[in-house]
Amino acid sequence: MLQPKKTKYRKYQKGRVGGIESNQNGLRFGSYGLQAVTASFITAKQIETVRRTLSRQFKNTNNKRVNKIWIRIFPDIGVSRKPLEVRMGKGKGSPEFWMARFSAGQILFEVDGVAKDLALKAFSLASHKLPFRIRLTERNFV
Repeated sequence: MLQPKKTKYRKYQKGRVGGIESNQNGLRFGSYGLQAVTASFITAKQIETVRRTLSRQFKNTNNKRVNKIWIRIFPDIGVSRKPLEVRMGKGKGSPEFWMARFSAGQILFEVDGVAKDLALKAFSLASHKLPFRIRLTERNFV
């Protein structure tokens, strides 16, 4: 799973998410993208699950080398938890997992080299793995 090699601090505050993304709301690499409709968090395990779902859907196509998946987010925030039934106080707790924050409108995943119907099917299956709303975006060819 994804996690940073080194961080400046061992424990972070989760913070709040909100607003609409204006910088990362367009496709940069691929033809089709998975765009977040709402601002939320995504864990490293969820990113890996979506990546595996997309790669399994594109594995059965004829041209395997043309298919490409880009992950546009990285889980760089460590989330700490205290064990169950521990009394209050005595510090924050050890880091449990990694997550990423994103705003509404940000592109999370991009794919290229696949047909539109296959990308739509793969993103539909991937959306069932995520706890927030997403939509499919496509590049406007001129």
